[in-house]
Amino acid sequence: MKEQSLSIIIPVYNEEDNVLPLHQKITEALDSMGQPYEVIIVDDGSTDNTAQRLKELAKSDNRLKVIHLRRNFGQTPAMMAGIDAATGDILIPMDGDLQNDPHDIPKLLAKLAEGYDVVSGWRKDRQDHPLKRNLPSRMANRLISFISGVHLHDYGCSLKAYRKAIIKNVKLYGEMHRFVPIYAAWQGAKVTEVGVTHYPRVHGVSKYGFDRTIKVILDLIVVKFLDKFAHKPMYLFGGFGLVTFLISFLLFGLMLYLKIFANKSFIETPLPMAVTLFTLMGFMSIFMGLIAEILMRTYHESQNKPTYIVDRTRNCENGD
Repeated sequence: MKEQSLSIIIPVYNEEDNVLPLHQKITEALDSMGQPYEVIIVDDGSTDNTAQRLKELAKSDNRLKVIHLRRNFGQTPAMMAGIDAATGDILIPMDGDLQNDPHDIPKLLAKLAEGYDVVSGWRKDRQDHPLKRNLPSRMANRLISFISGVHLHDYGCSLKAYRKAIIKNVKLYGEMHRFVPIYAAWQGAKVTEVGVTHYPRVHGVSKYGFDRTIKVILDLIVVKFLDKFAHKPMYLFGGFGLVTFLISFLLFGLMLYLKIFANKSFIETPLPMAVTLFTLMGFMSIFMGLIAEILMRTYHESQNKPTYIVDRTRNCENGD
């Protein structure tokens, strides 16, 4: 059986003091495993000497691939650039700030060997500020697990392992790199997690702030929408439209009741305006649902994309 190759994907931004020790630690860990690998470092538009140091490292190690982005696009686009360039059978993203330990990679691979498709790192003893970073992260992880139905302790840990077939067609936007286990689980992949080491940051400045939490919550709403309504958006927009029509009908009935039995003129209450507003909202929602349905069909049919995923076949052409 052919030995599976590894692609280590590392987005970096202004990590000039970390890239050299990071490369040394990764090389030491992977060389000891005796498994074919490549390291892909994506420079996300760094403004310090990160690019120059990566250039020097690439000259001395042909297993190191360096991708320089023209400007700072963010961690998710940088991760996507690394995934697109990866040739390995197993993709392993990790952070470039030396807080992840490359020596944990064998743990992830051992779990994959048990039959899992995605193995997520879990920083059980996280070395970050307990109030600024750890507490919001714990709350976010619980919220993500509750909404998605995929229960992991640490979505924010970049150190993960994926079978390439699982994410080769996944396109990531916003801060959605952390939600890949959710995408994979919804497509039938087996997902688990394993405890990994976490070190405090020594060099450089953290790129995470409170604004990142807001973005994650908004992206989570998008992910949930794509899961439930991407193939049938009319169920969401049309359902909301029907509810507003019902509210409009009830308000119209109340308006007539007050007019007939309480001798209240229509202009004495805001009910006529409310009826008009909810009626228009109902029509607009249904029309939006129809437009979304047309866009969804155009998306799939223009690219000949199926609305299903085949795992394996029997007695079929190209089947097992």
